[in-house]
Amino acid sequence: MNEDLRNVVLGVLATGVSASLGWLARTYLWRRKLRRKQAFFGLTDGSACLLVVNRKAGSERTVHNVDVSALIELSALIKDCGARPEIVQHDEARQGLGDRAEFCVGGPYSNRRMAAHLSSLLPGLTMNAEQEPAADRGMFTVGGEEYRLVNGATEYVVLARLTGGDGGRPVFLFCGQAAVSNQAAARHLARNHEKLARKYGSGPFVLLLKVVNSDAYGPDVVELVADVTRAARTEPPRSAEPAETPATAPEPAGS
Repeated sequence: MNEDLRNVVLGVLATGVSASLGWLARTYLWRRKLRRKQAFFGLTDGSACLLVVNRKAGSERTVHNVDVSALIELSALIKDCGARPEIVQHDEARQGLGDRAEFCVGGPYSNRRMAAHLSSLLPGLTMNAEQEPAADRGMFTVGGEEYRLVNGATEYVVLARLTGGDGGRPVFLFCGQAAVSNQAAARHLARNHEKLARKYGSGPFVLLLKVVNSDAYGPDVVELVADVTRAARTEPPRSAEPAETPATAPEPAGS
């Protein structure tokens, strides 16, 4: 073998080795990124998770079309993790926490399971589900602050990652004042899950987000109002009941 041929063979071999190492490195980085994503969402290859859906106001079985868009975004996120979503109606999801990852969409007035999650997991956060007064419907109260809905202009949504039960799988809450805010929270999670994972790891978080001018921008313009994790997960102090006035003993006769 002459010198030129040997150089060609060595060059081909070096190119092949370099390409193989590059492919291995990219595969390793991709797998590491996938494992981190799976750990954050509590998913594994081939695992199943719950997508709990609410109902459209005034309907027993219909899901709001905007909430359907939120479910589609979440389903794509779940499938990227190699898992499969199981969609169930809010009143048919009768199981505990921790065995499977869960994504729960909708406010407590249209989603019974969300109402249960808020009561048991977020005792320091309330959402008004009463019809009257109309100005207070959907209002969030947390940390002594109130956040009211202004349709099409200012709509708030709680995005939370919480854990409970023995299995350790997380439940993600998308609890908004309007359907568009539920979709905004789902999109925010899809776009920012890496940042959230770096900041919170596998721990809990409760974020209050604001959807700005949804009439013009839809679910795309979202602002972080506050991290209310501590306030939302802390039982508010109960107001002390007034002490009863002790009865006055009767004066002895003849005094």
